[in-house]
Amino acid sequence: MHEDPPATARTTAPRTRTAPAPPAVPFAVLAPVAPGPVSPSASAPPPGPPPGHSATTIERGSFCLARCTCGWSGPARRSRDLARTDAAKHVSTP
Repeated sequence: MHEDPPATARTTAPRTRTAPAPPAVPFAVLAPVAPGPVSPSASAPPPGPPPGHSATTIERGSFCLARCTCGWSGPARRSRDLARTDAAKHVSTP
């Protein structure tokens, strides 16, 4: 009987196709902004969390907890929604 030689092992990952990047939009295509009076409310920064606070949720197994960049950590919850509520309460509290 005749046997084929073994196939060589693959040493690199298979290539994957990526979508092409969208074309860049030149600045001339954007609508020009007409000069005019600016109201004080338009120039005010949007309300947001106090400086130094950025809360997010982290999953650990079947639990989810809220953490903040200031070092605060909420209780572990099975409900992601409750963990998000804990984070929102922490950020909104001064």
